[in-house]
Amino acid sequence: MEDLDRIEVIRGPGATLWGANAVNGVINIITKQAKDTQGGLVTAGTGTEERGIGSVRYGGKLNDDTYYRVYAKYFDRDSAVDVSGHDGADEWHILRGGFRMDWEPANSNSLTLQGDIYDGDASQRLSVASLTAPYTRTLDESPEITGGNLLSRWKRTISDNSDIMLQLYYDRTERNTAVIDESRDTFDIEFQHQFSLSERQEFIWGLGYRFTSDNIGNTFSTSFYPDSQDDNLFSAFLQDEIMLIEDRLHLTFGSKFEHNDYTGFEIQPSVRLIWTPCRQHSVWTAVSRAVRTPSRAEEDVRFNGQVLPPGTLFPGSPPGVVSLFGNHDFDSEELIAYELGYRVQLVDRLSLDIAAFYNDYDNLRTEEPGEPFLETSPSPMHLVIPFTAGNKMKGETYGVELAADWLVLDWWCLKAAYTYLQMQ
Repeated sequence: MEDLDRIEVIRGPGATLWGANAVNGVINIITKQAKDTQGGLVTAGTGTEERGIGSVRYGGKLNDDTYYRVYAKYFDRDSAVDVSGHDGADEWHILRGGFRMDWEPANSNSLTLQGDIYDGDASQRLSVASLTAPYTRTLDESPEITGGNLLSRWKRTISDNSDIMLQLYYDRTERNTAVIDESRDTFDIEFQHQFSLSERQEFIWGLGYRFTSDNIGNTFSTSFYPDSQDDNLFSAFLQDEIMLIEDRLHLTFGSKFEHNDYTGFEIQPSVRLIWTPCRQHSVWTAVSRAVRTPSRAEEDVRFNGQVLPPGTLFPGSPPGVVSLFGNHDFDSEELIAYELGYRVQLVDRLSLDIAAFYNDYDNLRTEEPGEPFLETSPSPMHLVIPFTAGNKMKGETYGVELAADWLVLDWWCLKAAYTYLQMQ
């Protein structure tokens, strides 16, 4: 928490800028620059549930233009208990470390380098299906979770109304459990250019590419075919903000264009209109399209969720395995969102925000039953009761959100009161 600058919560679809899967909202966590975390910091704590928590951070500077910070953090959390008071076998402990360096010379360039590495155990209790009696086993395990990431971000200000950004990112993660093992490498590159076409028009566009490669260790419970795969995601976006009437009416429109290896080409446009008749009042409306694209699970998974003992389906029947299969014809889940909002500054310290929304969903995921079939491997012979991922459901959500923001006291008032108490 000490490294956070702010947390932004963006209501509604954000696919035009963030891409696929930014369907119902976006949470954007922004950390402080290294120059804002200078010096040392040590935190520590213990309790009945948080058995041990602690962190060490130090920030310094290499020269007048380059600042850095390094940190290490550890937590050890006790397991929860169920309604009967029994141990939930879900204790958790992780050790993490990392760094950040910011270079900001007097010219128009800036560079950020940061990275993290972690290692720990996250215990869990699982019910695992089996072809032999008792056909369901309950396991307590402590799978190891390891990984790390590295990010670099370069920014350049070309002029007072134009700047560019280039970001490179790499992530490695590994998880080993009783039902599946997974290791995954992800490489991401993103370019962005923002400029003003005129005093009344700002334009931003960008390009991106993401490559991810996985390696799956299959088990009877969960398996992927193929067990190793490379996926590619190509993207481009543009957004144009136009002031139609000076300080009164703004129009923002744009779209994200993506090509993935599962559903091909996806277009996710949005248009937003904001009317500000006076400084205290603003009315806005928006229409957006967003999609949730398929993952490896919807395409390639086989999940054996339950085994029915022999004779359950009919007299003399072999064991029955209830299985969920992926579908190579699975489509993206789609959303068309309609929004209308009003914001008013009632007084200097109190504002009111009200927003109405209607979301129309299509191609939502379903599980479609199929024809049972016999399977001889693995032994013993068993009857498979299949379900396949499908897109046969629609849905809608609608409602109204109301928020009030009341600034009780100015910061200078609190600071003055604190200074007064110190003097006393």
